[in-house]
Amino acid sequence: MIDVQKLPDHRDIEIKDVGIKDFHLPLLIKEKTGGCQAVLGQISLSASLTPKFKGTHLSRFVEILNPLREKIISYYEIKDLLEKTRKELKAASSALEIRFKYFVERTAPVSGKSSVLDYDCCFYGTLKDNDYRFILEVKVPVMNLCPCSKEISKWGAHNQRGYITARISFRGEIVWIEDLLDLIEKQASSPVYPLLKREDEKYITEYSYSNPKFVEDVLRDVVIALRTISRLYYLEVLVEDIESIHNHTAFASHVESR
Repeated sequence: MIDVQKLPDHRDIEIKDVGIKDFHLPLLIKEKTGGCQAVLGQISLSASLTPKFKGTHLSRFVEILNPLREKIISYYEIKDLLEKTRKELKAASSALEIRFKYFVERTAPVSGKSSVLDYDCCFYGTLKDNDYRFILEVKVPVMNLCPCSKEISKWGAHNQRGYITARISFRGEIVWIEDLLDLIEKQASSPVYPLLKREDEKYITEYSYSNPKFVEDVLRDVVIALRTISRLYYLEVLVEDIESIHNHTAFASHVESR
């Protein structure tokens, strides 16, 4: 049969990324404790395409991804997959994105009741020549209390659900998802919890009241906290507060390379 994809293309345009997205696989993510967590991965895998050829081989992307089901995935497995993608497709570069829900047990501050809280996470990797780049992304739900509202009000202060999204790249020793989540949550007015009793609600209400923060405060505190991780060479932070007294969202962002 004729392989149309291998036919020459005369437009002389190199394609940076071509591949598949929204591909779903059951995966195992390596945990800090040494175990693994079963997740549903939403995957995008792509490779560059030389100007010489009309198209790429999309079926090969699925063939490359399928063995991931049998591996526990972390920083190193992603690099191996990118190398295989580049080799199989004879490409100059390759890229992989895996989005998934990651669950961590959280314990209420007073009652000690525990349950699991879900976090949106992403592994993103690129490989070009021998340059492998890996980004870990986490999105952390928090609660923030407005300092201005507290200052001008005789009783109470308005608070809102917030989200802190951090993207980091690192060298050497792995930065674990669990450690990154813990570090980020501490920078908000209060963490959020999956299970609370009345005594916990009282504690969180009073704790956040004593720890008011604007989105700008949270952003700066997260950046300072991330800088304590010496092996980081890139960080990107976005803080969003879904306002409780406005019909809009406040945000602040920051990017830096080290």
